[in-house]
Amino acid sequence: MEKEMDFYRKLRIKIADWINSETGQKHKYADYILLVPDFFYLLVKLAMDKEVSLDNKAKLGMAIAYFISPIDLLPEAFLGPIGYLDDLAISAYVLNGIINNSSPEIVQKHWAGDGDVLQQIKGILSKTDQMIGSGLWQKIKKAVK
Repeated sequence: MEKEMDFYRKLRIKIADWINSETGQKHKYADYILLVPDFFYLLVKLAMDKEVSLDNKAKLGMAIAYFISPIDLLPEAFLGPIGYLDDLAISAYVLNGIINNSSPEIVQKHWAGDGDVLQQIKGILSKTDQMIGSGLWQKIKKAVK
């Protein structure tokens, strides 16, 4: 848990610094990138929740590992915070599955971010084709299922 929280703290600082930069302020997906640390935190909290099924915990674990891994489809090392858009999309996809297969309340009770988490998830999923490209998004969804 401590490793994940250290990652969360570093991530929050990195995103805040980028958002305060000229590039971040002008980026069309800046509002979505701001959600990245909150979605990571939500994944970790849900993975520890006893009410979450083992099947869903496995998917949450995969999403957390994808966040932490330096190897992914949109690498943050090269793209900076924009590289977290695929991580955010995977998180929203996994969380949407939990909501559809159990209860929205389980996700809502751990949400520490701004706004309605259900609306945030819908918003991310509705923009994912544009954010990361439909071909890449289709590959990601197949891998997550």
